[in-house]
Parts: sequence; structure tokens; C-alpha cells
Amino acid sequence: MKIFVLVKEVPDTYGDRKLNLETGLADRTASEAVLDEIGERALEVALSYADAHEGTEVTVLSLAPESAAATVRKGLAMGAANAVHVVDDGLVGADIILTAEALAAAIRRAEFDLVITGNVSTDGSGGMLPAALAELLDVPHLTGLNAVEIGESEAAGVRPVDGGVQRVSASLPTVVSITEALPDARFPNFKGIMAAKKKPLETVSLADLGVRADDPDAARSIMLSVAERPPREAGIKITDEGNAGEQLADFLIENRLV
Repeated sequence: MKIFVLVKEVPDTYGDRKLNLETGLADRTASEAVLDEIGERALEVALSYADAHEGTEVTVLSLAPESAAATVRKGLAMGAANAVHVVDDGLVGADIILTAEALAAAIRRAEFDLVITGNVSTDGSGGMLPAALAELLDVPHLTGLNAVEIGESEAAGVRPVDGGVQRVSASLPTVVSITEALPDARFPNFKGIMAAKKKPLETVSLADLGVRADDPDAARSIMLSVAERPPREAGIKITDEGNAGEQLADFLIENRLV
């Protein structure tokens, strides 16, 4: 079984989130860079399967600046066998489609049975990358799973729907996206950290993958403008002098909230 797991370096969830008003991109120096938690959970799914099934190869795949190599290597310390790091200046500010094209090209370079990824990253929060990736790889996509079962020839799981849960399955190869309902990831131990230094981490560029960031025939989104969020205005304070209920009702009616 050959499993690819998508991981991503993101600004710390508990740190400041800021936009660069000149480029419109996230200011990744505003807080500490960490491995996205949803990617860690996806990796835990793969590693748990590998622990129980000898011969399983888990590869972490990331598209990130060169400076993210140490973060990508954390996936190796957790237990992945190898890593592929896509690095290219042409990917700065890449939209979902270009990102998916590069990741799909990296996966197609090797045989794969399963691709596991989070349903949405904590920085961009686009949520469409797994679907785009499955489309480009021409394989089924099991979306937003709260539980995952991996078999020799198929993957299955359950996901929430209005009024209940839905069980889905697909033949391998396939792309699976998971939610935060999956278990927390394991912590890298000292043995894993030391072993990670010797595990293969391949760095590839868009040229290596045969992908053009400036392809005139490809769909690309373009940022037209960016502006800082305006300061929040003070709300209306209601003082109860025996008629607070009436004041509240008037406020709700005036703002068409009832």
C-alpha cells in the first residue's frame, strides 16, 4: 500500500493572522510557523494503518517555501517513510487550481493507492483542494470523513449529513479528506526525530513536474484588490429603566432581525 499524505505549514492558529496589504498574501512572519493540525491528523490515519500493515509506505507531500523544510521533516519524525517538498517561486500566491495541479503532478510521478488530506486548511480555508486533486488524478473522492476505514482494495468512512450520518466507500486508488473528528496525531519521539534526519526528503520544482504557473490556457484566479478590515464599530447599549424589553424589540425590528 502506497499512501500520500498532504501536509502544510501554516501560521500558528493561536498567533496573529495578518495580511500583507501590498501583496494581498498572508503575512507568514506575523506568528510562528507550524504544521497544520488537520494535516497531522491525516498523517495519523496513514501511520495507524501502516503500524498494522507491514509493507505500507507513507509519503508526506507538501507545497511550501524552501524555509518550510524543517516543518515538513516533522512528518518524517512522526513516522512517514519519505517526503516530497514542492518548492518554486512561481507558486507564491498560487490559487487552489495551480496548487492542485502541482500536487497532482508530484503524486503521479509514483504509483499511489491512497491520498489522505484534511478537508480544509487553517490559513486559506478554501476547502476545495481535495476535490480539485481528485479531479486531476481522475480518481474518486471521499469527502469530509469523520471516520476512515482502509482495506486492500477500497477505502470507506462516514461523514455527517443533515439529520444523520452517511456511509461512503470507493475503490482504490482514491482521495480521502478528513475532518477534525479524527484522533489527535502522535508526538514525534527522540528516536523518530533522529531517524528523520536520514530519511529521504526530495525537493522538486514546477519544471520537474511539468507544470507552468503562467499557462495561458489554465484557469487561474487573480487578486484584484486587498484592504484592511475596518475597525469594529461600537454597539448600542441598552439601559434597563423598565422598558429594556421594548427597546430590544425596537432594535430587532429596526434591523430586520425578527
